[in-house]
Amino acid sequence: MGLSYAAVPLYQAFCQATGYGGTVQTVKEEKLEKMLSEKTGEREIIVKFDAGTGIGMPWKFKPLQQAVQLVTGETVLAFYNAKNPTDKPMTGVATYNVTPMKAGLYFNKVQCFCFHEQRLQGKENVDMPVFFFIDNEFEDDPRMDDVHEITLSYTFFPIDDDEA
Repeated sequence: MGLSYAAVPLYQAFCQATGYGGTVQTVKEEKLEKMLSEKTGEREIIVKFDAGTGIGMPWKFKPLQQAVQLVTGETVLAFYNAKNPTDKPMTGVATYNVTPMKAGLYFNKVQCFCFHEQRLQGKENVDMPVFFFIDNEFEDDPRMDDVHEITLSYTFFPIDDDEA
């Protein structure tokens, strides 16, 4: 179990740096400032939300909205909900990706619950935000011409509290 948990952050770091496997990009301050100073694009995209839990994770985890419609460059705040139905505190970590995978290069998260481990007390219920945008450069990439919908998917895995 310890080795598999250790592999999650390493895999996430690799995927974030390369966009591999539909992993979204995290926003550096310079990129956010540039994006905020630009006009939003014209290309409309629907972003759908998906949630799941890994083996051994008893939490109830779901998106609070099914989908949002946006244009490139527009920032969006969406929420997921997690509930720990057990009587014990638990810590979890969320992995994420987008499909189609090729869109991961342009999907940028400014802030996300997935950037940190989440600890829920027994019976605790929390709403967790994700703040994101799709880079305007999406419009200029001919490989994105057939992309009209993107799915943002998270999976929560338990962390052994002895290792946390």
